[in-house]
Amino acid sequence: MGVMNNLRENTGAILWILVFAFGVIWVIQDSGGLDAVGNLSNNIGTVNGDPISVDEYNAAVDQQVQSYQNQTGDTMPPQMLDQTRDRVFNQLVESRLREQEMERLGLDVSDDELIEMIQGDNPHPIIVAYFSDGNGGVDRALLQNFIANPDATADWINIENYLRSERRRQKLENLINSTVRITEADIEEEYEQRNKTVDVRYVALRFSSLPDDEISYDDGDLRSFYNDVRDEFSREKSFDLSYVTSSKAPTAADTAAVLADVEGLRDSFAIAEDDSLFLARNGSERPWTDAYFRRDELADDIAEAVFEDIEAGQVVGPIISGGQIHLIKVIDVRPPEETAVRARHILFRATEGDDEGRAEALAEARDVRRQLLNGGDFVALAAEHSDDGTAQRGGDLGWFGPGRMVAPFEEAAFGARVGQIVGPVETQFGYHLIEVTDRATEEAQIADYALTLRASVQTLNRVQSNLDDLQYFAAEEDDFEGEASRRELEIRTVAVEEDQQFIPGIGNSRALLNFLATASEGDVSPVIELNDFFMVATVNQVNDAGYTPFEDVRAQLEPRLRNQLKAEVQAERMEAALAEGFEGLADRLSTAEREAPGLSYANQSVPGIGRDAVFVGTAMAMEAGETSGVIEGPNAVYVIQVTNVNTPGAIQPSEYTNLQTQLSSRQQNLVRAQWITALRESADIVDNRRLFLQ
Repeated sequence: MGVMNNLRENTGAILWILVFAFGVIWVIQDSGGLDAVGNLSNNIGTVNGDPISVDEYNAAVDQQVQSYQNQTGDTMPPQMLDQTRDRVFNQLVESRLREQEMERLGLDVSDDELIEMIQGDNPHPIIVAYFSDGNGGVDRALLQNFIANPDATADWINIENYLRSERRRQKLENLINSTVRITEADIEEEYEQRNKTVDVRYVALRFSSLPDDEISYDDGDLRSFYNDVRDEFSREKSFDLSYVTSSKAPTAADTAAVLADVEGLRDSFAIAEDDSLFLARNGSERPWTDAYFRRDELADDIAEAVFEDIEAGQVVGPIISGGQIHLIKVIDVRPPEETAVRARHILFRATEGDDEGRAEALAEARDVRRQLLNGGDFVALAAEHSDDGTAQRGGDLGWFGPGRMVAPFEEAAFGARVGQIVGPVETQFGYHLIEVTDRATEEAQIADYALTLRASVQTLNRVQSNLDDLQYFAAEEDDFEGEASRRELEIRTVAVEEDQQFIPGIGNSRALLNFLATASEGDVSPVIELNDFFMVATVNQVNDAGYTPFEDVRAQLEPRLRNQLKAEVQAERMEAALAEGFEGLADRLSTAEREAPGLSYANQSVPGIGRDAVFVGTAMAMEAGETSGVIEGPNAVYVIQVTNVNTPGAIQPSEYTNLQTQLSSRQQNLVRAQWITALRESADIVDNRRLFLQ
């Protein structure tokens, strides 16, 4: 009976783990949990006529929401909930497609196969987990007693259903994977692509080097170009919206109320004997930890308050930091186990390999060091000379511990006395003058009671009520702009395509898409709640599917047409000059010949041109000594001559095996993705979510 009780008590937890390990959707499907429930009016969707019930869908969503709440201790934000609902619906759709395909293929599990999974030489992991003998095997007597126990019949049926589902799923996976075959030639080609490099020299004519007055075009040319590329501007049905938002941020009164509540905990926090229990009972969003923290490991405002006059037993705060209110109890103080300092620096930037530039930077650093040693003001000199983002704050780097800075800088800073000017210290960034302004002398063990600042229910209700009124009167009076103005709300505009998942300025919102699904020009949405604000939108215009009008994309087309015309001119010049051969080509074109060493598929950055896949792909396909024809890239035309091909040595057995595994896995993932995509495209999928979710 102990095994059966343990099974019943832990079934939920184990099945939750199996979601990730084996795919719980398969389990529920085969065990009948995904059978159609109710009639069409209770179906949130269908897949080739196979219904997905609202109850089933809601149960799957609720499971995800509950998991999030268990992990974070907070409710799931509205926009994350939208994403979760989309993901769950897609999972249920794909589950049914797989189930239908398994039925079509006649995949089934015989009783003999099931017995082998339970009692064979290599039992399924769930059998080993439930009926372990403590040595990695199965306690056969315990297993047989459980099977024979009448009180365990229902539990055993669930296990058998799961095992059948798992074996059936594996058969389908094996069938899909068997379509993938990685040959020796595939592995050798991949090895060469990853390790081969080429060195080239080239001559290029950039489009930008040709003045605009050397080309000409008229409106007819531009319209003709638009017709050539019009497919790029095809668009789905879209909506031009105006919308207003009201923040869900806490008011000053909300913050004051939370501060007062937290302040009220000070005395009980100070005398609490079990700080971990205190944090848990009072709803702290920071759990207890027995770790010690240095200054550099805490937010600046918290560190300043904690370490200003630190003493074990004191309670510091409330402190507002990072959107949270903190009340911090110092448990213990000790010398730090690792060094931490606060420092400032002046950087004289110089590129590695630029000997002349580095010499100039070093000379400047030495001159500024002399000024500092003679009483110069560090803050002023940093603002004048430092070549990084800290210049405007006097070079201040804040607090840092081990691993935050590059090794030479860290070694110099950790070895310096407070107030000592160190350097010039050379790093890959250039030369640094460093002054340590403080050094950590203690670290603290703290209990951090933290609450996120949120708007009160009253504030949220007031904000939502204001938008409810706007929505009502804007719809009644057909005056969205006027109603927004009367409430001093800023109107924003956005274009949204039908079923667009991410909307600039808004994010993802299923509620907004549901509204747009049946909206007409002039319609006003209900109040929609998002993560950080509420919104109301109105439809200014509905644009049918088709092509973006010429006038709307004219500004995008003109620079592209100019580049195309310049490419033709530059290519003609290059072709004429190349007729005499590659040698002297640069001189004939009054430009410079350049080198590009070490190009590869992983390194597609060409000096003087930038990232150019056409250039690199052409070069990688050429032999040493070979010269290309005139090639048109995205920013220039060029001629390439390969000076050296660096081919990798023979592939080692271990690397061969690794590549084979990687290629097999990559190709199998690709085939599975293509397979499920093909099933979705050919399926009759009905999505009724907008009828149920607002």
